[in-house]
Amino acid sequence: MPVDPDALDRRLTAEGYLADEGLLTAVHLARALELPLLLEGEPGVGKTEVAGVLARVLGRELIRLQCYEGLDASQALYEWDYPKQLLHLRAAEVEGRGVGDLYRDEFLLERPLLRALRAESGAVLLIDEIDRSDSEFEAFLLEFLSDFQITIPELGTIGAASVPLVVLTSNRTRELHDALKRRCLYHWIPFPDAERERAIIRAQAPGLDERSASRLVAAVHRIRGLALLKRPGIAESIAWARGAQVLVREGSTWLEAARRSVGLLVKHEEDLALVGRHAAEVFGD
Repeated sequence: MPVDPDALDRRLTAEGYLADEGLLTAVHLARALELPLLLEGEPGVGKTEVAGVLARVLGRELIRLQCYEGLDASQALYEWDYPKQLLHLRAAEVEGRGVGDLYRDEFLLERPLLRALRAESGAVLLIDEIDRSDSEFEAFLLEFLSDFQITIPELGTIGAASVPLVVLTSNRTRELHDALKRRCLYHWIPFPDAERERAIIRAQAPGLDERSASRLVAAVHRIRGLALLKRPGIAESIAWARGAQVLVREGSTWLEAARRSVGLLVKHEEDLALVGRHAAEVFGD
């Protein structure tokens, strides 16, 4: 069912995800053209959450494949249930009957890619942090991303019952191959501007007043401007806002609460020390 960008924006907003025009257009075109959507950006800018909120908005099952070094086809696609095959073989021997075909559906263990292809009403397939996998796994994905089909030697080619919406995410820990990128619609998710980040934080930290949200976002943007080992993402901003709220409700001033809970935003000792050295600049109005 097509969803135009304006309607998609309203539905995502209702789910608490505030997307900009570029992302809305990318999602719309990925669905209209039945292309995988490749999202890159800094960690914590909401790439992974895109798949989850789209699954809710579209009423589809969310299937997640978490990538890591050493991931192979059997873990991503399918495996044969060898213990079950062996039990079937022994039972046939005891009962004196034919073994039959040991490579049929009842012995097949579906992994995320095969599950996504077989989902009758379609699925949202999240291939998360593809940059953490090996080049060999990228090559394995090409048939799937090109034609939404896979080949199982014992069963032949299996196509999609309903084309899944595929979302791949990457934090750019390594460069992805051009062959994979050619098969995808690419979109870079940047850090949001201050206005959008205030809106996101207020949506995710109910009860936070406009002034506190503005002060917190200003502090976040100042901290991102420092020479950090890792700049904090939106997820960390939201966690910081929620943590500061707890301390304010317990009697702390906003400034005190923000200082005490900054470990929710910055996660490296060196970065905490750097923020401490720039405290007057960071926390000043």
